[in-house]
Amino acid sequence: MAKSVLVVDDMDSQRQLMSNFLVRAGYDVTTAESGADALEKVKANKPDIVVTDLVMPEVTGLELCRELKREPATAEIPVIACTTKDRKVDQNWAKKQGVSAYVTKPFTEEQLISAVQSVAA
Repeated sequence: MAKSVLVVDDMDSQRQLMSNFLVRAGYDVTTAESGADALEKVKANKPDIVVTDLVMPEVTGLELCRELKREPATAEIPVIACTTKDRKVDQNWAKKQGVSAYVTKPFTEEQLISAVQSVAA
């Protein structure tokens, strides 16, 4: 059975790009356009993996990650950051918040799939 991935990004073009790459690689993909939308979708249908942008209005990707890690039912879901924040300090801070893998935009199909495969147990 294919792993399910929730793709979270406030930009439609980025959600589409990531979704297309992941579907082509054999994953079941759902999308959310905000961190708040993602929290609702995770509660309704727990995905195997979450790929999220970090810079979003209202609920950021890091806030989403912290919320998922705080709840026992979702704490084990790997979270992959996919973001334009490319400084080492940003990557280190994200890891401390519970992010399992980090992909910097712009990314290639191979980079995204590699990150997802690295957390898919």
